[in-house]
Amino acid sequence: MSLSPQTPPSVNDFLPLNGTDHVEFYVGNAKQAAHFYKTAFGFQSVAYCGPETGVRDRVSYVLQQNKIRFVLTTPLTSTHEINQHILKHGDGVKILALSVDDAYDAFEQTTKRGAKPYQEPKTMTDEFGEIRTSGIYTYGETVHLFVERKNYNGPFMPGFKKWVTPFNPPTAGLLYVDHCVGNVGWNRMNEVVKWYEDVMGFKNILSFDDNQITTEYSALMSKVMSNGNGYVKFPINEPAEGKKKSQIEEYIDFYEGEGVQHVAIATSDIITTVRDLKSRGVDFLNTPSTYYDDLLERVGPIEEDLAPLRELGILVDRDDEGYLLQLFTKPVEDRPTLFFEIIQRKGAKSFGAGNFKALFESLEREQELRGNL
Repeated sequence: MSLSPQTPPSVNDFLPLNGTDHVEFYVGNAKQAAHFYKTAFGFQSVAYCGPETGVRDRVSYVLQQNKIRFVLTTPLTSTHEINQHILKHGDGVKILALSVDDAYDAFEQTTKRGAKPYQEPKTMTDEFGEIRTSGIYTYGETVHLFVERKNYNGPFMPGFKKWVTPFNPPTAGLLYVDHCVGNVGWNRMNEVVKWYEDVMGFKNILSFDDNQITTEYSALMSKVMSNGNGYVKFPINEPAEGKKKSQIEEYIDFYEGEGVQHVAIATSDIITTVRDLKSRGVDFLNTPSTYYDDLLERVGPIEEDLAPLRELGILVDRDDEGYLLQLFTKPVEDRPTLFFEIIQRKGAKSFGAGNFKALFESLEREQELRGNL
C-alpha cells in the first residue's frame, strides 16, 4: 500500500471549505488557560467576550498565531450546560470550526444528508459587518461550526471586543492547523468514515489497520478523511484488540467518550519551534536514542542534521512525495486526553506511518507510568 495519500478526484463539491476557522476548547478556567497557551505556545491576544461585552453566562478568550485561532470558553455558573461538558470530559475541544463561503447553504447541504443540527443558521452583526454561522454534530459531542466571515472585519465575531494586553510573548513559529484527529469507540471508525463521506462529501485518502499500527502490547486502526481541496483533514482512530489497553482506549476511558485526540500544527522550522517550545515548558514524548541509529537507512537523505533531531526527539518519515518531521507533546491536561503534534512537511502528504511503532511505544511508556497500560 502506498503511504502517500491520493488526491481526491475533482467532483462537484457541495460543501466547499476554506480551511479551519478556529478551534474552541471548553475549559474550567479560560483566563488561566489563555495564559498557558500564550506563555507555552506563543499565542497572541485577539478578542474577549464576557459580562463586560454583554455576554452574561460565559467568558471566551480568542488567541491567534499566524492562521491558527484558539477560543477558550468557561461558563460562569455551575448549572450552565457547558459545565456538564467539562464535568464529564475535562478540558477539551468542543468545536472544530470550518471556514465556508455560505454558512446557510453548508447547514442545508449537511442536514439534508443526515447531520444532526447543533445550531440553526444565524446572522450576527455589529459595526464591523456581519458573520453568519451554523453548526452540526460529528463524533461524540464534538461540533463542526460553519463560519462565513467574508463580510466582517472585526477582531473575531460580534459580541467580542478587541483584547489588548501588554503581555504577548513572542510567537513560536506555529503556522496553521494541519489536521485534527478524532478518537472513536470500538467498531465505530467505519461508521464515522461513512458519515464524513455521506454528510460532508469527504474522501478516505489513507487507511491503516491493526497490522500496520501495532506494538507488542496494543494496536489501533485509523482512516484519514479529507475534503475535496485537501484543506481540511480529519484522521479517525479506533482501538483494536491487543494484549493490553491501547492509548485510544485510555483516551476514551478518561475523556468518557469520543472526542478530539490531538491537533496537529504546522511549522516551517520544526527544530527551532520545538527547541523554543521546550524552553517555554512544553513537555514532549521521549524518543529512544536508538531510533536514530538507522534513521537515514529507513527514510533516505534529509536536509537536517541528525544531532538536533536526536537531541529534541523529532521523528522523520517519508512517502512517495517527500518527507516530514513531527513530534508529539504529552497530554496538556491532567487527564491523559488532549495533546498536540508539531509537524513540518518537506513534500510529504502522509501522516508518519513509519513512526507509528516508535510513537506508540513512547505513549505506552507514559501509560505504564500512569498505571493505565
